[in-house]
Amino acid sequence: MRRSRAFIPTTKEAPSDASLASHIFLARAGFISQVSSGLYNYMPLAKRVIKKIENVINQEMERIHAQEVELSFVTPAELWQESGRIEKFGKELLRFRDRKENLFVLGPTHEEMMVDLVRNRITSYKQLPLNLYQIKTKFRDEARPRFGLMRGREFIMKDGYSFHASAQDMDREFDTVEEAYKKILTRLGLDFRIVEADSGAIGGSGSKELMVLANSGEDTIAVCDSCEYGANIEAAKRSSRANLPDAPTAEFDKFKTPDVKSIEDLAEFFKVDPYYTVKCVAKRVIYEEDSEIVLFFLRGCDTLQEVKALNATGGLDLVDVEEEELRSLGLIPGFMGPLDQDKAKHVIDNDLKGAKNLICGANELDYHFVGVDMSVMAEAYYMDIAQVNEGDICPYCSGKLSFTKGIEVGHIFKLGTTYSAALKAEFLDENGKAQPFVMGTYGMGVSRLVAAIIEQHHDENGCIWTKESAPYLVNIMISNIKDEEQNSVGEALYEQLMASDVDVVLDDRKERFGFKMKDAELIGFPYTVIIGKELENNQVQIYDRATGEKSAVDKDEIYAQIMERVRS
Repeated sequence: MRRSRAFIPTTKEAPSDASLASHIFLARAGFISQVSSGLYNYMPLAKRVIKKIENVINQEMERIHAQEVELSFVTPAELWQESGRIEKFGKELLRFRDRKENLFVLGPTHEEMMVDLVRNRITSYKQLPLNLYQIKTKFRDEARPRFGLMRGREFIMKDGYSFHASAQDMDREFDTVEEAYKKILTRLGLDFRIVEADSGAIGGSGSKELMVLANSGEDTIAVCDSCEYGANIEAAKRSSRANLPDAPTAEFDKFKTPDVKSIEDLAEFFKVDPYYTVKCVAKRVIYEEDSEIVLFFLRGCDTLQEVKALNATGGLDLVDVEEEELRSLGLIPGFMGPLDQDKAKHVIDNDLKGAKNLICGANELDYHFVGVDMSVMAEAYYMDIAQVNEGDICPYCSGKLSFTKGIEVGHIFKLGTTYSAALKAEFLDENGKAQPFVMGTYGMGVSRLVAAIIEQHHDENGCIWTKESAPYLVNIMISNIKDEEQNSVGEALYEQLMASDVDVVLDDRKERFGFKMKDAELIGFPYTVIIGKELENNQVQIYDRATGEKSAVDKDEIYAQIMERVRS
């Protein structure tokens, strides 16, 4: 591509709402332009990057025998009603009616559509397994779209779905896709981690997220310093703690604690570690048709993890509770404890099961119980509702957990029969009996990957594209377009690289050297060949964007040098 004919509108100004490097540089370098909140046009450079990413995905999917399809963007709402998900998904699901008053949705994900495609077409276990995928525009009506391509309302996603005759075969395919996804991210030059995750609105028995490590990431992930364990903070687990603080010794009794309402005050009052106190967090849990107040109990040194709390109750949302609401149930704010289970539903953290020597609220103003033994509550409802802390012990080894930030670029789920059973998608097994398909689903954010690459690969001057993702690998920059020899060398190299199928740009614009160089750095071409005054000495320069180094090369060797770098 000749730069004089290319549509690459670079600018010095960043969007007023841009805070992330990817948003700033993709907009400034002429990759994207904003249409409306959370909606973006992809300009030629962005389309080239997207196609590069799609090509890597397609190659790795072909290697595991997945087949590409393309489903309708507009989905009949009746399919979502069949699965029972139309209300669960909430306001992010954009609904509309056509001229005949038929209800449709814009697909944010395509589990229902893919099941509908397969049901009644795959009828025997002999036709399984089957893995189908698409790369498709999606729409989610985000309440607060932000960060450019990171959290837009419209986005490009690769979503795959596998169908199996057994859970064992689904597990095998799940592992196969996970390995393929690792290869995709490795080829794209990304530093990433596979982490355990919450299944959210998709459902299923288990899931993992692919996290690109970046300080700008929205997700907090817990990682082990000794093994490969990693998990989103919403799903992270831990082992039993080592090196416990000294336990208080007291017979069970009720103790007057005037105006001691917080865990900090309670620990100070009794001169104990907060580990031996019991915290109560009251929340109203919102369900599809009603709500209730639930009391969540955990150790005083822990924090309630709200996604875990929702999973423990089967709710859709958690909201704070006013003190008057608690009093109306006969509960005393600041002094609530787990021993009184008659006034509200209780969920108790697993770490309190069988715990002894505890101090908790007595549900009486200015009183706490001491010497509490939780083993007397064997019938209580225990669940993992605590957020892990940095320094906690890894659930799989003796290593310690620490927190880092990540950008979710992929999410894979073991769906089981969640959708096939709801939509009555069945096959005949070896005994001729109808069975619902056992399914897996595998998503990867293509447009989000565009942004994630830049979040991990940029400097103060602009983008630094990796080789597999770069819109153009080589930028040939003619310093003085009026110099015939510079033009001749530039044109010859351009033709050679084009003939060798190298993605190359010839910057033949009548602009100053400094202006062209800033553009090259902003856009982030991996290699820029600078043809300038040094040509008098039979030399040109190769500028490596990733390292910032400039190398002098004999002009007769430039083609070989460039080919060696782009093919390595």
